Amino acid sequence: MNLSFADVLFKSISLSDIDLLKVLYSSVVISGGNTLLTGFNDRLLAEITKKTEPQTIRVKLVHPNGLTERIHSPWIGGSILASLGTFQRMWFSKQEYEDGGKMLINKKCP
Repeated sequence: MNLSFADVLFKSISLSDIDLLKVLYSSVVISGGNTLLTGFNDRLLAEITKKTEPQTIRVKLVHPNGLTERIHSPWIGGSILASLGTFQRMWFSKQEYEDGGKMLINKKCP
């Protein structure tokens, strides 16, 4: 099944606590090189707005100001996350995954 970026975003926010929906939709942070594609912001905003209730939920896209920051923000965030001890406890090897399968993810990342 192929999901669009808007589908994944909508599904992720929909799985959140209902009291957080308005807050999450009002500050969707977009970053990375693909967000620089012509029309990306307009299309994402239009697709997400169609999936929500526009009369009660306002969708707002935000992004880092500078081009360099916008391109490299995902890598910087990932490097910070990877350096945390709590995140390192969630790591597993390819062999561990092959032995434990998808259930290993639920065990390591409850």
